[in-house]
Parts: sequence; structure tokens; C-alpha cells
Amino acid sequence: MFALSPSSLRKALSVAIALVVSACAGPSREPAPEDYPIHGIDVSRWQGDIDWNTVRRGGVYFAWIKSTEGGDHKDPKFEENWNAAKAAGVPRGAYHFTYWCRPAREQVEWFKQVVPYDPEALPPVLDVEWNGHSKTCPKTIPRAQARAEMRIMLEEMERAYGKRPVIYTDITFFNDVIKDDFEAYPIWVRSIRRYPTSRFDHRNWWFWQYTAVGQVPGIKEKVDRNAFFGTASMWEKFLNGTL
Repeated sequence: MFALSPSSLRKALSVAIALVVSACAGPSREPAPEDYPIHGIDVSRWQGDIDWNTVRRGGVYFAWIKSTEGGDHKDPKFEENWNAAKAAGVPRGAYHFTYWCRPAREQVEWFKQVVPYDPEALPPVLDVEWNGHSKTCPKTIPRAQARAEMRIMLEEMERAYGKRPVIYTDITFFNDVIKDDFEAYPIWVRSIRRYPTSRFDHRNWWFWQYTAVGQVPGIKEKVDRNAFFGTASMWEKFLNGTL
């Protein structure tokens, strides 16, 4: 008998579910979002007023809710969405959008001020991308510096909320900074309309953002849709912190 380490267990589970999904997809195509049973959304002020009870009835299993950006911006819909999602029974977590012109410690302290501790919440998310369209901070920073800033925020998020944070990223930032590192953290990848595994260096992703123009009952505006990598029973384990 032998015991797998947590990272080895995650890898084994990822491989197992990938084999199942690939078998369902068939030999002629890559897996598609509809091959996965657990889907959720991520939202911010731009989704406007949300009817969370209708969202839940529409088959949304989880929601990531924007809370903060940088060291002083709070999404004006955060508290409303945070409280209403929980009241409707939608598992939800908060995400922070990283601003590369602000020290990491200031950003994570701001996140902690805004996002209340809730042991039933999903793990916090650190959203890391280059902000090329930003009017105030379009720059990139060296990879070593970006990694150091990320570690400060990830480690403090875990200390404050008691759960291993999730890293959200796109392919550019992944290749520039994350590749070959941060493998102990669940990763949430943006890969619109294309299966992400080969694009992301065969990293074992946990969440896949597959469209930015999804439609969900209870939300009038377009919304990002996301798939969880595993089965329904694996999702329950993730919620319970045993995956």
C-alpha cells in the first residue's frame, strides 16, 4: 500500500477525468465544454442586476465574483452579488484583479479588507494578466518580479482564508510567468472556444473559461462561462476541501 501526495493525487485525478472526457468526445475531436458536467460563471459590475435564484435554477453550479482591483478599487456590485449568491445557494468565491503598478502587500491587504471571511466560500482567486489596455498601468514587469509578487499575494490569501487560492490567467501571462511554476495551485485558464490542455503546456487545469458571451437565465448581459475539470462527485469533494 502507498499514499499519493496531494499534488500527485491531483495529477492522477486530472489524468483520469481527461481520459473519460476524451473517450466521450471520441477520437475525431478534442473535448468541448459540453463534455463537462459542472459549469459556472464569473461576474462583475458589468453583468448589472443579477437574479441569483434564477441563475441557480438555470444550472449554474458556482460563481466567481469580482471583489477588488489593485490596492483601492472595489467592484461596486461585490457586496450585493456576494450576499445574494449565498442566499440563493450558489457556491461563490471572490477574485482579485492584479494591478502591476501597485505593491503586492498593498493589494492583498485591500482584498482582505473587502472580502469577508466565510468558511463556506470557494477559495479566493488571484487574477493575473498583463494589463496592456490599462490607461494607468499598461506595463509588464520581469518574470522573477511577477512571480515574487504573486507568491506574496497567494501565501497571504491562504493564511487569511484557510484555502489554497486559485490562479486565473490567460495564455500570454501563463507563458511569460507561470509556466513551470505554481504547480501546487489550482489553475483557472482562459481559452475561448478551444480546448486548453495543449495550449497550456499540458498543465492540469481545474477551471476552463471557454466563452465571454455566454447567456444565463437571470443575467441580462453576456457573461463568462466556465467548466470544472471533473465529475459531479469530484465537484462535491472540491466544495468539501477533500479534492
